[in-house]
Amino acid sequence: FLITYLTSIPAFFIFYAPVLDDPRYIVGPGADTSVSLGAFLELILIIANIGTAVVLFPILRRQNEILALGYVTARIVECTFIASGILSLLTVVALRQEAAAGADAASLLTAGNALVALHEWTRLLGPGFVVGVGNGLILGYLMYTSRLVPRPMAVLGLVGGPLIIASGVGVLLGVIEAGGVVQGIATIPEFFWELLLGIWPIVRGFSPSAIARLQHESP
Repeated sequence: FLITYLTSIPAFFIFYAPVLDDPRYIVGPGADTSVSLGAFLELILIIANIGTAVVLFPILRRQNEILALGYVTARIVECTFIASGILSLLTVVALRQEAAAGADAASLLTAGNALVALHEWTRLLGPGFVVGVGNGLILGYLMYTSRLVPRPMAVLGLVGGPLIIASGVGVLLGVIEAGGVVQGIATIPEFFWELLLGIWPIVRGFSPSAIARLQHESP
């Protein structure tokens, strides 16, 4: 969970900034190395995302195997969206290099803006929607009912999940602005929920009594 923070935040806010913030990036001097580094970090993010599901599955399946499998599935779907976003920006880099070789600038601008828009939609539908279902509702419920972590902590996921889902739907329907204040506020509970999931097991570990109960109840 901590690796997902260490990779996703720098990738989006630092390394992808040149291509996301400049609508004429594809016909400009570019910062291709920066975008490539962002893509590399997000590849590590994909591995870390799936790792959180794979590592937790043997424990969570003792509480509810169907929901534990649902969590793994949600993580894989999220990573599929992330991978699509990576490919869209790497394609912008490839097209920008073609522009340097004399390709039609107007066509490249249209293609570049479309690919950046695709990346934004992958963020909305993956980290901005599926995360609410997987990390928020499913994982929050499993942690709450299993008592592996303190219940007030798990409530953050149960609250944050629906907020992310609602904000994602709001952006999809044009009710709220993508990346605006409302959507930013809606991500706060989920942000701290996932951050605590990275810190708590390192500092305190899962509840020994909860683990003992799950071992006793499992077939």
